[in-house]
Amino acid sequence: MQDALTIGELSVRSGVAPSALRYYERLGLIRADRTGGNQRRYARAELRRVAFIRISQQVGVSLDEIREALESLPDNRTPSPQDWEHLSASWRGRLDEKIRLLTKLRDDLDGCIGCGCLSMQRCTLYNPGDTLAAQGPGARLMLPPASPDGQ
Repeated sequence: MQDALTIGELSVRSGVAPSALRYYERLGLIRADRTGGNQRRYARAELRRVAFIRISQQVGVSLDEIREALESLPDNRTPSPQDWEHLSASWRGRLDEKIRLLTKLRDDLDGCIGCGCLSMQRCTLYNPGDTLAAQGPGARLMLPPASPDGQ
């Protein structure tokens, strides 16, 4: 296998521990060929898959969702920029909503978020008598309304 990386080399280049790489391989997120001595050898393209896994996890995508997404990529060739663009488009709405919530959290964290704590003097201005409790649990001014299925 030309330009193959050992697990140690992939670990150093990706910043991911060898144990995590073996775990990703067991889950089918990355692939390795084996040498005659049963040592793992990774194609350089696996670096991009590992980076994708790490970034996806950082924004809250589950490993199951990551596996589904990676399964949509071609097996016998390095994914093209168009392949990655198609994959990322499927998550764009969720990422946009996360960005909106994080921005709102950043901008409103010093004020009331509608948690119903009634412990801050300012809450009497934003939530007198805990009226937000009628809208449901949690940070009602920050979270979008819950859908009928509870999601």
